[in-house]
Amino acid sequence: MKRTLTSVLLLAAAAALVLAQGPKKFKRTTDNALVAPKEISVQLNGKTVNISYSAPSMRGRKIFGEGGLLAGTNVWRAGADDATCMHTDAALDINGLAVPAGDYSLWVDLDAGKWQLIVNKETGQWGTNYNKSQDLGHVAMTMSKPPAPVEQFKMALTAAGDNKGKLELAWENTMATVNITAK
Repeated sequence: MKRTLTSVLLLAAAAALVLAQGPKKFKRTTDNALVAPKEISVQLNGKTVNISYSAPSMRGRKIFGEGGLLAGTNVWRAGADDATCMHTDAALDINGLAVPAGDYSLWVDLDAGKWQLIVNKETGQWGTNYNKSQDLGHVAMTMSKPPAPVEQFKMALTAAGDNKGKLELAWENTMATVNITAK
């Protein structure tokens, strides 16, 4: 009886330690004072989805459209420096794309102002090293305009029910969202 109680307490302590560590953290390779490292997460159906990205600021620059910082860029890292990374403990449906539990990089196809989120199977790369052959898939994003200009690039993950959520990207005068469902 005493041995069983001790074993149960040790298992409970180990489980609490694992849960206390929080969402997976991705190692950033750059320490850039002009770009803030960000970590966001959401719980969907009791499972964690987290994203690690670097948040650049406008600093007086035009970002999108003709003459903008990203003019001529077809695929953007959704941030700065290292590629934006996502870890999911749950299998997801991202606007119709089946995404198994695991680690991914996220990119945005900026073509003609109709953004598509790209989920890519490669992680840990620099943000200009996009490898199309590793794409899991592309999904259309819903485009809108924020109520006020967004100085620092921002990503947000929000819950919208037990297993439903939303990913939002906002910078300058552009906002894009996509629905996420945990399976």
